[in-house]
Amino acid sequence: MEVSGINYKAPGLCPVCGHGLNISRLTCKNCSTQIEGNFSSCKFCQLPIEQIEFVEVFIKCRGNIKDVEKELGISYPTVRGRLDAVIQALGFDVEKTDREAESKRRSEVLAALERGEISSQEAAQQLKKLANK
Repeated sequence: MEVSGINYKAPGLCPVCGHGLNISRLTCKNCSTQIEGNFSSCKFCQLPIEQIEFVEVFIKCRGNIKDVEKELGISYPTVRGRLDAVIQALGFDVEKTDREAESKRRSEVLAALERGEISSQEAAQQLKKLANK
């Protein structure tokens, strides 16, 4: 909608029931030609503004989570959580894969080694077990 030269973001969801909205009229900014019909908006347009802003930063950082952390001043788990929320909002399943769990466990073993909670031999044994699974 444009009022006095100001463009407002069209809502993606109905403020009454929360379902997706269809676009019924398109207007050319140059010649004012109008097209009426029943048009759907894109999946991204239906995301809340906070998620759209996150996606913009994620793309700007070329998907580099470390850069997203720095840009937004948030932790790795927070970036992953926000990314998972966007993925779900777009209608895709978010599954924790065995590789992610294995990677997390490897990191925990290395952190325990770094803190001196386990010996290097114990760490090597645990990492070997993880590799053989």
